[in-house]
Amino acid sequence: MTDNTIKEIVRAALVSADTGEFDAERSLDELEELAATAGVEVAARVIQKRPAQDSATVIGSGRLEELAAEAEALEINLIIFDCELTANQTRNIEKILDIRVIDRTTLILDIFAGRARTKEGRLQVELAQQKYRLPRLAGKGVELSRLGGGIGTRGPGESKLETDKRHIRRRIEALEAELKELERRRALHRARRKKDNIICAAIVGYTNVGKSTLLNALTDAGVLAENKLFATLDTTARSIELPDGRSVMLIDTVGLIRRLPHNLVEAFKSTLEEASSADIIINLIDISAEDGYEQAEVTAEVLKDLGCDGIPRIDVLNKCDLLPEAENIKCDDRTVKISAKSGKGFDELLRCIARNLPETSVRGKFIIPYDKTGLINTIRMDGKILSEEYLENGTLIDAIVDKKVLHLAQGYMAE
Repeated sequence: MTDNTIKEIVRAALVSADTGEFDAERSLDELEELAATAGVEVAARVIQKRPAQDSATVIGSGRLEELAAEAEALEINLIIFDCELTANQTRNIEKILDIRVIDRTTLILDIFAGRARTKEGRLQVELAQQKYRLPRLAGKGVELSRLGGGIGTRGPGESKLETDKRHIRRRIEALEAELKELERRRALHRARRKKDNIICAAIVGYTNVGKSTLLNALTDAGVLAENKLFATLDTTARSIELPDGRSVMLIDTVGLIRRLPHNLVEAFKSTLEEASSADIIINLIDISAEDGYEQAEVTAEVLKDLGCDGIPRIDVLNKCDLLPEAENIKCDDRTVKISAKSGKGFDELLRCIARNLPETSVRGKFIIPYDKTGLINTIRMDGKILSEEYLENGTLIDAIVDKKVLHLAQGYMAE
């Protein structure tokens, strides 16, 4: 029996105006990865060198007319520009090409809309989409005449002709109110963790460097880990134990990318702020990537913007198994090489986290007299009892004692 349902194949041309502002070739490589993540087949790439973007059509009407002929020959049904387009530019370009046109931001928003799983994640994506749509309602072209689906139309759905700015503004206000309430709850959770002396380590890094793979390998978290950009968007937290006996809450954060749309940075700020309230930052870097250290610079900039400068940070060089010369890379007290996939280097990673954590507690052995057993409960409340042994003159404990109560136990320290 033949299936009569034919899924439309989206074949796209990627277009960039190379003005020398950034590496256009590398940026287009990343755009191609984004397109693949969205299920788009890339049939052509166009880089047009220009002193500046054309205000009406980005790459100029002459080059667009050439592209129209190429698109027809290659059966291309989508054009993706590697920049942010205005409503007028979109309309002008579509008028010449008669093909649906989207930009880099729309593509990223589409991927986010398809991958957000939690309520907060979905609200954050929709807020970013609505803010992006608002100034672009007037003057839209081909995409407004198509009410069906397609790349760039997931999430709140493509704007219908009757949607007006007032309706979108009301929706933005409602989304912001909901997110503010969720942000308030998240802040309460963070405050509770601080009060309970829970040590937090935020895993940060470029998209697709292996954050979820690392979290899964260390904690069996079961987070979706795919070799795709933005495979996971939602924050996950799991606890692990360090070699010195301390417990640490590992928090996975949303992946970063070059020229991440401003609306998305704003929408995901509460999620990214997990890093700014962490006790230590685990900065994951893909050393097998040609531009791995440039990706790390993008992460460093975002961390700086979030005010993370004073937080201890370790650099974790991931995917060392894919780089033969990784053996020659020197590590120091704040740098470690691992393979999140194979588990190589995990013991050193845990030791590296332990030695770079702020000193908030001390491990030691104490003999607590039987008439001072309440002190054991005090130590347990703010620290951790690793073992207890009953002796003739009191209870011998091996414990991690919070510095706040150390003065109470210091006189009972075992020889």
